[in-house]
Amino acid sequence: MKKHFPIAILALITVAASSVLGAEMEVDRWNLKDLYATQTDWDKDAATLEQQLKVLSSCSGHLAQSAKRFKTCLDLNADVLKRYYRLSSYASQFSDEDTGLAAGQDLKQRAEVLGNHVEELTSFVSPEILKLGRTKVSALLKADKSTAIYSHWLDDILRTASHTLDHRGEQLIANFSLATGAAGAVYSTLSDADMPWPKVKLSDGVEIVVDQSAYTKYRALDNRADRKLVFDAFWGKWKEFERTYGVTFYEQLKKDAALAKVRNYPDSLTQALDAHKLPRAVYDTLVAQAEVNLPTLHRYFKLRAKMLGVSEMRYYDIYPPMVSSDLKYPIGQSTELMLAAVKPLGDDYARAMKQGTQSGWMDVYPRPKKRSGAYMNGSVYDVHPFLLLNHNDDYESLSTLAHEWGHAMHSYLSNRSQPFISADYPTFTAEIASTTNEVLLLDHMLKIASNDSEKMLYLDSALENLRGTFFRQAMFAAFERDVHAKVDKGESLTGEALTKIYGDILKRYHGDKEGVVKIDELYTVEWAYIPHFYNRFYVFQYATSISAGAMFADEILKGTPGARERYLNILRAGGSRYPYELVKEAGVDLASPAPYVAIVARMNSIMDQIEAIQSSSPYATRRISQSPVLP
Repeated sequence: MKKHFPIAILALITVAASSVLGAEMEVDRWNLKDLYATQTDWDKDAATLEQQLKVLSSCSGHLAQSAKRFKTCLDLNADVLKRYYRLSSYASQFSDEDTGLAAGQDLKQRAEVLGNHVEELTSFVSPEILKLGRTKVSALLKADKSTAIYSHWLDDILRTASHTLDHRGEQLIANFSLATGAAGAVYSTLSDADMPWPKVKLSDGVEIVVDQSAYTKYRALDNRADRKLVFDAFWGKWKEFERTYGVTFYEQLKKDAALAKVRNYPDSLTQALDAHKLPRAVYDTLVAQAEVNLPTLHRYFKLRAKMLGVSEMRYYDIYPPMVSSDLKYPIGQSTELMLAAVKPLGDDYARAMKQGTQSGWMDVYPRPKKRSGAYMNGSVYDVHPFLLLNHNDDYESLSTLAHEWGHAMHSYLSNRSQPFISADYPTFTAEIASTTNEVLLLDHMLKIASNDSEKMLYLDSALENLRGTFFRQAMFAAFERDVHAKVDKGESLTGEALTKIYGDILKRYHGDKEGVVKIDELYTVEWAYIPHFYNRFYVFQYATSISAGAMFADEILKGTPGARERYLNILRAGGSRYPYELVKEAGVDLASPAPYVAIVARMNSIMDQIEAIQSSSPYATRRISQSPVLP
């Protein structure tokens, strides 16, 4: 996720960590020496940053003294941010290598304090540019053509004039930023460290502690009674803390509402969207189209019930795969499959990706105390992207690899094509790159599949990804819109009230009333489990991005003239354009129903293929054990 400083783009897929590697696998570790050879070098660069901040502070009140002074101050401000991103990236990734290492925790905390210092001492920039006004800024840009690289950045500041405070006001907000993250911090501490997780005994006699990692693993068990046991224990514990999580989330909602009011926005959603000039129609159209197309989601649940052999779908039947597999995809083979899949994007794209896979950009396998999950950090402008993975040699890991490398190539192309100030891109376009890679991977895997059972594996994975990334995120977006709107209007919300709101939406999306998927009341406390809600109006962008990415990938695979270049130009553009306008110019209007209609059609097409295989291949099995075909 990105906040003020774009440290990492997180994937939704979380892979549980396990001990896999020995010292012989160093080739599969990222090389942080590309950032700093030693921590002493980090210390020296941090000292340089502090000196730069002192110099930059002399620009306060003097930005427009001359065109030369204007350019010097803007350059210094950009260099301060670039240096901080490098310092922060190293600290964060050093800590992620071993989350139990005290030195890593200390370095990460030092970077956070340094970041607050940067934010505080650069807070004068936007108010002073606003005070200059468009006419004066335009004159300064004309006086020195080299300042043209700041044109979009300056326009983005100037367009928010009515929402930016004076220097003192912005400084106060920056000062208070360290004190306004309590809600998220309490959620994280309680959920990750202090929750008294329950124990259950499975049907095979194995006793497990049902924490978040175990829930993710055991909710997909083949034994239905075990799945219900895991669900009841897990959600029962969240229900016990419903009141506490209600207080925590309500505090987050109040903070967002207060910030919107301070910045003169009518509501929290408008402020969140305006950060990147996104039309309200994008959000509302997404939710509306997801809800009008719920029959497709319900079709998926009915297909799932049939393949799992259950007469009545329950919420605990959502996660077991319709097709399970023992196929192995070690990182070398996964890389080869991914490189073959992206060939439609051109030789230059594939060549650069291949070089990155061989050059210490990735930390591949799980190990004790390594951060779980997967992410790409592309914010170190003049080095290269870094990818954290927890590759488990399964197909989900292969899909995650392609996803994260979509992000990495986005950063690679953007950093090569744009100056630092306009290289960073927002989440709205970030997930387009990752989902496009996933569509290309699916197309390639279907082409090389050795039999119908293997095809079913890939189609099942794609179908579940569409459910989780389009419909589930749209459902979250509907919930966020409703609860933020209530607090924006001054209404209170308890944990019980939040459960009622979420439960109604959850039941509507899953067809509880129609008997498609029955939702137990206990499970409607699920809202308390979702960490993304502490980063307001973030998750909807997964749904918009997968819709756009699928459209771009389809056009590229069909060989539509100009489709590949239009797509690659989005990646090269980075943050030099407003994202909605950039994507629309490339042929996808995310404020219109078209991309959402297309993604639903894609989902129906995949179900058509699965049903066709079922009809023509009665021996296609839910269990696959043979080795996959290499490209």
